[in-house]
Formats: sequence, C-alpha cells, structure tokens
Amino acid sequence: MKNIVYALAIIFTLNVAAQEGTDQRDRHERKEMRKEKGQKFMKDLTPEQIAELQTKKLTLALDLSENQQQQVLALATENAKMRQQKMEARKAAKEKNVKPTDEEKYAMMNERLDAKIAYKQKMKQILSEEQYERWEKMQARKGKGKRGKRQKENRRK
Repeated sequence: MKNIVYALAIIFTLNVAAQEGTDQRDRHERKEMRKEKGQKFMKDLTPEQIAELQTKKLTLALDLSENQQQQVLALATENAKMRQQKMEARKAAKEKNVKPTDEEKYAMMNERLDAKIAYKQKMKQILSEEQYERWEKMQARKGKGKRGKRQKENRRK
C-alpha cells in the first residue's frame, strides 16, 4: 500500500513539474514573439505614418471633424518627430555606453512631463468638451493597462 502511495506521489509530482516548465517557457516565447512583431512594425514606420494612424484611431473613437483631424494630425506629427529624435539620442548614448546622471534623468523626466502637459492643453483646445472627456478616459485606460502589465511582470520575477 505504501509503495502505491509513493509511486502515485512521484508520478503526480513529475507530471506537475513537467507541465509547469513548458507552460512558462511557451508563454515567454509567445510574449517575446509578439513584442518583436510589434516593435519591428512600429520601428519601420515614419513619424508621419505613426501620426496618421493615431489621428485615424482618434477620428473613429471621437468622431473628429475635418478641421479637428488636420489639427490633431499636425500635433501628432510634431509629437512623433520629437519622440523619434529622443529615441535616436538615447540609442546613440546607449551605443557609446553613456548612462545619464541623476540630474540628467531628472531633467528628462521634467521635460517629458512638460511635453505631456502641453500636449494635453493643445488637445483640450482642439476637441470639444465631450470629446475631450472621452479622450481623457481613453488615456486613463491606456495607462492603466501598461501599469497592470508591468505589475504582473514584476510579480513573476
């Protein structure tokens, strides 16, 4: 009787351990593949193309007029060009193996927040009150999703 219990315990343990390892590896590989696909696609786009896609998404979500579409497109293009320049500067610094100092990090964060504030104010001028409220809700959901994903990743580590 004891031998049967021991055998069942060993089989059960091996079965659980085998399933757990492959599941995590598979999940990790799928996640990496999705990440690569998305990053490759976005890296291949020009700032103008990115801005056009963003404008079309907002047009569908908020029912923008032609005038609003043009203003949002101009704003998104300006924002995408600025982001690309920043990204290229970070890549160049990373290749040179130069890490920013604490003061530089503070300045970058300050600059990023100032840009967000300015973007939000410009969007408020372009959109109607109702559209702006919906846009803010969209932004909140978008940020929540990123935070939630990061928290899940941190828990796994």
